[in-house]
Amino acid sequence: MKDFVHLHVHTEYSLLDGLSKIDELLQTAHDKKMSALAITDHGAMYGAVKFFNAAKKIGIKPIIGVEGYLTTLNMSDKSMGAQKSTYHQLLLAKNETGYKNLMKL
Repeated sequence: MKDFVHLHVHTEYSLLDGLSKIDELLQTAHDKKMSALAITDHGAMYGAVKFFNAAKKIGIKPIIGVEGYLTTLNMSDKSMGAQKSTYHQLLLAKNETGYKNLMKL
């Protein structure tokens, strides 16, 4: 499993969607000898710093990301069927510049 990296993982910070706790995710990845792991919570990066620090501590490369939303609609559009025009988009930071860009988004 060392060559396999999960790049789409939700934690408890994905409100109403994620259940996994960061420490437990990292322990499982460590037990399976995974070299890296990404977290991509829905529309938020609340767990990024905790994840980064904990991953570094146990020798796992942390990959910070977010699952964002893409739409052509106006945010105030609440009309019937409006959600059919939205899409999820996975964004991963390659480096510190990428992380800062994700924070801006």
